[in-house]
Amino acid sequence: MSHTPAPTSSNAARRNPDGSLSVGDIVGLVEAAAPPVLAALWDSNGLICGDPSDPVRSILLAVDPVTAVVDEAIDSGVDMVITHHPLYLRGTEHVAATDPKGRSVHRLIRAGIALLNAHTSLDAAHGGVAEALADRVGLTSTVPLEPDPAFPDQGIGRIGVLPQPVALRRLAADVAAVLPDSAPGLLVGGDLDAVVERIAVSGGAGDSLLQRAREAGADVFITADLRHHPTSEHLEGGRPYLLCGTHWATEWVGLEPLARRLEEGARSQGSSLIARVSRIVTDPWALRLSTGTDQA
Repeated sequence: MSHTPAPTSSNAARRNPDGSLSVGDIVGLVEAAAPPVLAALWDSNGLICGDPSDPVRSILLAVDPVTAVVDEAIDSGVDMVITHHPLYLRGTEHVAATDPKGRSVHRLIRAGIALLNAHTSLDAAHGGVAEALADRVGLTSTVPLEPDPAFPDQGIGRIGVLPQPVALRRLAADVAAVLPDSAPGLLVGGDLDAVVERIAVSGGAGDSLLQRAREAGADVFITADLRHHPTSEHLEGGRPYLLCGTHWATEWVGLEPLARRLEEGARSQGSSLIARVSRIVTDPWALRLSTGTDQA
């Protein structure tokens, strides 16, 4: 399924009689914060369901468009859901309510709730996921780790420096403290007593950026979803050492800045908007147990 961004012309994004913004207006605000031109060619970003002329007074933001988030949106009575991940990244031939994704579409439409997503466009943008993660870690003098060819001041990931050098062990503890909690926690690879200062970050799956982080001179690369073989082979070559969080946690940090921008954008247009970030942990893992016979 192709998710073509809704038009933001006066016909599609009319101001409603009560002065509230429309779905089309919100699409425009999101696209201003996360320009579609920054999205990867393989990606899907845009309005998934909803009428661009419908009013929007409240929004729920989440990482994943899963059943629990749909439940929360319906229960809280919001007019729109904005997720980081698309509902259909690979496309689909149907939206019948015969599987969880199809049921979500039907439930949202019946409830009059629009669904929009901003994925790699938000990863790369100013004030997006990468910058939010860098800010959480406390990095300064940040630049894109993988600059966008057309807009080199934006792009995937960020690399910067800590206010002062610290041991990898201390950095790991600090990062664990500023990420939202989920069962897998944070994995650490490298010399725990090594002093580190130059740090690269990229929310979500970071396998493809391991070499880029090394070429950029990072002491540590903070990301998620690192697989065994690429990680092992990378660490055999030395720095950057690795901090591996969860996909959900490393991207969730980008939602609150977007929520603030949406509320500020509404105020600038003389409208009122409540944008709230879901606290539901949509990481797929529910429990972590230590392994080994001595744990029995």
